[in-house]
Amino acid sequence: MSLRPTIETRKAQATMEGAGVHLHRAFGFQDPSELDPFLLFDDFRNEDPAKYAKGFPWHPHRGIETITYVLAGEVEHEDSLGNKGTLGAGDVQWMTAGSGILHQEMPSGSANGQMHGFQLWANLPSSLKMTAPRYQDVQSRDIPEITDDDGTVVRVIIGSFWGKSGPVDGIAADPQYLDVSVPPGVKKTLPVDTYRRAFAYVFDGEGVFSDASTPTGILLEKEVMGQEVNIRDMSGDRTLVRFGTGDEITVQAGERGVRFLLVSGAPIQEPVAWHGPIVMNTQDELRQAFRDLRNGTFIQPAH
Repeated sequence: MSLRPTIETRKAQATMEGAGVHLHRAFGFQDPSELDPFLLFDDFRNEDPAKYAKGFPWHPHRGIETITYVLAGEVEHEDSLGNKGTLGAGDVQWMTAGSGILHQEMPSGSANGQMHGFQLWANLPSSLKMTAPRYQDVQSRDIPEITDDDGTVVRVIIGSFWGKSGPVDGIAADPQYLDVSVPPGVKKTLPVDTYRRAFAYVFDGEGVFSDASTPTGILLEKEVMGQEVNIRDMSGDRTLVRFGTGDEITVQAGERGVRFLLVSGAPIQEPVAWHGPIVMNTQDELRQAFRDLRNGTFIQPAH
């Protein structure tokens, strides 16, 4: 077994999307090869309805898949194919935009006004850019949850882990999407297939992700006083951790424990032409997508 080195940690950055939704973006709209096949990751968490209630009105997607995971509150969704529904706490929606779809997502808070969820964008290879759109809506009760002997809890949303398989299927990037909770003080090693790119997103508590070259923890900050070096190496709330190659990661939970998403997928390694919610392989394909939008031919007829 080989430990994946930690190659970067960074805090998610505050931004706004949709009609004025305040959220934090861990990555996106920068180097698409950085976490190939994944393009963007947003954490939408707020307790003030004024900062999320206007939601994400009608907008297009082509050439990608979007994965929405809700922890608190609800998200009502509707699309141009006539699908509609509501995602509640613990629910997941995987949308394959494929050749093109228009949809909207409108969040509403829980009884105390809290709204919390994540959206991840996964790229599609050129052979599937124009595939037929489809939805996979998964309720919380259908997501396997495994509790290990040390109290670690893993929800298997997508992929296979510890003998359980998540309920979403047929995804191009062969991803694994896990919601991991490690109890206070516990050190946990988790397998990740070598061929996948991988990242963790810490959203509760704090922990140290061991590095292949510095097994006591990642060196996030150093304060040098004479010959003494004090190292703060905790990854806390809203922290993205990128891993290099290997087949396992190790995390040491802090005093409050740590909860994070562990996501991995097979890189596509194709050219990316990207503008907003549309991701193609060439600029010509991108221009055609926007012509289709203007001409009213963006949505392909059902076969």
